[in-house]
Order: sequence, then C-alpha cells, then structure tokens
Amino acid sequence: MVVATAKRIPGSAQKARLVADLVRGELVMDAMSKLRYLPQSAANSIAKVIKSASANAEAKYGWSEDDMIVQSILVDEGPSRMWRKFGARGRFKPIKRRTSHIKVTLVQVDD
Repeated sequence: MVVATAKRIPGSAQKARLVADLVRGELVMDAMSKLRYLPQSAANSIAKVIKSASANAEAKYGWSEDDMIVQSILVDEGPSRMWRKFGARGRFKPIKRRTSHIKVTLVQVDD
C-alpha cells in the first residue's frame, strides 16, 4: 500500500469529490487516461497526486504502473480564506476561497 497526499489545493472539496468518484477502484493507467480528458480543474490536481503515488511505488517497491489500483481517494476540506468583493453603497460581499486536501492510496493487483 502506497500513499501520497497534496494539501491546500485550490478548489472546493465538493467539486473535487465528483472527479475522485470517477477514478476510485480503477487501474492507474485507466485512471490517468480518464483524468487527462476531463474538463474540471480538479482532474489535473488528482492526476498529479496519483502520478506521485505511482512514482513512490516504483521507487520504493519496484511496482510497475500496470499492476497498481487506486484503492481510495479521500478529498477533505482545507483551510478557506475570506475575500471581499466591493459592492454598492459602501458594502462588500464576502467570498470564500476554498481549498482541499487530497489523499490517494494505491495497492498492487493480486494475480
């Protein structure tokens, strides 16, 4: 089992979970090919974390990319910061800039 994490990724966790649900349980090669063509910005971030986890597995254990499965992808909320958009009559409208934490776990396929 190999784990890779990325913290404070820009974008909401709710939107990133929709992308994570598409590749959970897939082979790493299939997951990367799916993520390459998705229009969501979270797909690029999740692809980077999967790529990092597969590189960790190759370096530490000598696993090949064809024999790895994405066992789990956890997307949690990160810290969010308040931003202000100025409105009419001296008011402002608060905007939350959300971030997310992504954790990917890979396992080797048992033949």
